[in-house]
Amino acid sequence: MNRRRFLGTAGLILPTRAAADDYPRAMPARALEFPRDFGSHPDFRNEWWYITGWVRDSRAAPYGVQITFFRNRPRVAEASASRFAPRQLLFAHAAFAEPKLGRLRHDERAARAGFGLAEASETSTDVHIGDWSLTLAGREYLARVVARDFRFELRFAQTQPVLLQGDAGFSRKGKSAANASYYYSEPQLQVTGSIGIGSAESSVTGTAWLDHEWSSEPLAPEAAGWDWTGLNFDDGGARAPLYGQAARSELPTGACARSKRTKSASKQVGDGDRHTPASSIRWRWKCAPRRRAMRSSR
Repeated sequence: MNRRRFLGTAGLILPTRAAADDYPRAMPARALEFPRDFGSHPDFRNEWWYITGWVRDSRAAPYGVQITFFRNRPRVAEASASRFAPRQLLFAHAAFAEPKLGRLRHDERAARAGFGLAEASETSTDVHIGDWSLTLAGREYLARVVARDFRFELRFAQTQPVLLQGDAGFSRKGKSAANASYYYSEPQLQVTGSIGIGSAESSVTGTAWLDHEWSSEPLAPEAAGWDWTGLNFDDGGARAPLYGQAARSELPTGACARSKRTKSASKQVGDGDRHTPASSIRWRWKCAPRRRAMRSSR
């Protein structure tokens, strides 16, 4: 699925620069804090939790899965006392790729937050629209989707420290510092669970990647978009997403992969989870043009 197409259709990226000035901006000096930043950031205009994965069933049949929750602050009727005022909007999209079918199964949800029908917690990842949900419990993301012609019950277990994108989680999207987001990823998520189609239910296992990003003005008005790709490699390494011209120039070569080594230092957070601070992350480059990888391109 094309991220910009979905968000642009919903009117989430296209408002004018003047309107964007009413929102907080991502700033380079702000350090991400966990578990708080696993949760939503309702003051910002846009936010998403985006999971893509590659799984196989017991017969080794391959499938692609995608689950995304979006949050938007439209700044409509925020002064209203009505509980029906759309202060926060939530959207969700899910897709299921079955190669032998030759097309995507997909579905969507949208709702204003409130009344217990749709919510996005600020304390950790816990977002739902009706019977669609994504929740972080301990070191596992739990995803439940009941779509028109398929359903997911999937667990995504963390296997690595949080990967902070850009400059310690501050991710530039253009020449102006205003065109930026806060952004981290969780590569090499180990997937278990089930996928259902009609009356058939299949247990699956595999690997996935999660992006969580929030911002108020990610793109300059003249920008058309950017290339966005993440790679999970067989040896446990990961290639962080690439943007713009850098992505267009590097990706065709397929030559080098970036994987990380971490120092022993880590920070205790939450209910026993451990995440390595950005200052403890070291990177190494490996060049292997024929290396098999799972590609997740949006």
